[in-house]
Amino acid sequence: MKKILSLFIMFLLGSNFSPAKPLEAKLKGKIFLVVARDGSGDVTSVQEAINRVPDHNHCRKIVFIRKGVYKEKIVLSGTKTNVTLIGEDADEVILTYDDHTGRVVDTATIGTYTSFSFAADASDFCAMNLTFMNSAGPVGQAVALRTSGDRQILFHCRLIGNQDTYYTFSRYRNYIQDCYIEGTTDYIFGRTTAIFDNCHIHSLKSGSFITAASTEQGVKFGYVMRNCLFTTAHEVSKVYLGRPWRPYGQTVIMNSYLTEGIHPEGWSIWRGNENHKTCYYAEFNNTGPGVVNANRIEWAKQLSPEEATRYTIENVFARSTNPELFSHDWKPDLDNDLVYQIVKKHVKPFLKGKKTR
Repeated sequence: MKKILSLFIMFLLGSNFSPAKPLEAKLKGKIFLVVARDGSGDVTSVQEAINRVPDHNHCRKIVFIRKGVYKEKIVLSGTKTNVTLIGEDADEVILTYDDHTGRVVDTATIGTYTSFSFAADASDFCAMNLTFMNSAGPVGQAVALRTSGDRQILFHCRLIGNQDTYYTFSRYRNYIQDCYIEGTTDYIFGRTTAIFDNCHIHSLKSGSFITAASTEQGVKFGYVMRNCLFTTAHEVSKVYLGRPWRPYGQTVIMNSYLTEGIHPEGWSIWRGNENHKTCYYAEFNNTGPGVVNANRIEWAKQLSPEEATRYTIENVFARSTNPELFSHDWKPDLDNDLVYQIVKKHVKPFLKGKKTR
């Protein structure tokens, strides 16, 4: 009966009609391994798939992950270069663990650095259409994703946690596009040079801080957030855009929408030190009820149109930003990446207009 109905629909719509293919089918011939919890793929765990990638790999390996909750503490070691993880569905492919600071495992006490659910230590890592989660709850520092390699890309991913959700640990470069990130205190933190494009950033706790940059002295750019949506959970208010974890922390927010849950001062000091005297925190052309420029803290900056032109991908990711570590200029060339284009056409962006909450 279903076959007859399908043929009838095709007849009504004409001979050019073809049903939409699932993402895995669209990527046929490009996938290295398929992960499926039920045993229907090549392996049943994400870590096993990563382990099968050759060390110092030069030819990109795509690992496709079918729907499921994968409770694993996963490490993509520095030798596993050029790996792409693609989930079947951003909401239903969940890579999660529940470590947090203070937890004792085999006599070792977990700290912020080791509390991760997923550690991406390799360069040229890419993740698309999946969720990184730390399910420990509001118990202190509990990292969902820790990144350490250079030239890492996140596209259409969810990063879910509470305190310290996303730890950009290294001094290298991350590009984050169309992602949803939520948390409580300092839930985007670290010293990486990172661009966040068209991301939805959602705060869960009143009086908390979204970013805690620790950019090192002499590095030209820290966090650059462009065309993002900043929202808060119901009845959450007075959320700060960031505070400087280290003396030269840098965060710039541009062309973004800020909900009324954002604190009128915008930014906060890090109590107990004077990091705010040497940090660089700025805004440009933001909109929404959270933009109250007259009340912004005195050491924050409003960029001029000329100053704002510096914040392009080419400039931020140029070798000159951090010549000590960046071996060459880098521009994520996603428009010419066939796999990215396939995934992009398959998903609906997280950022779907402006909200007040």
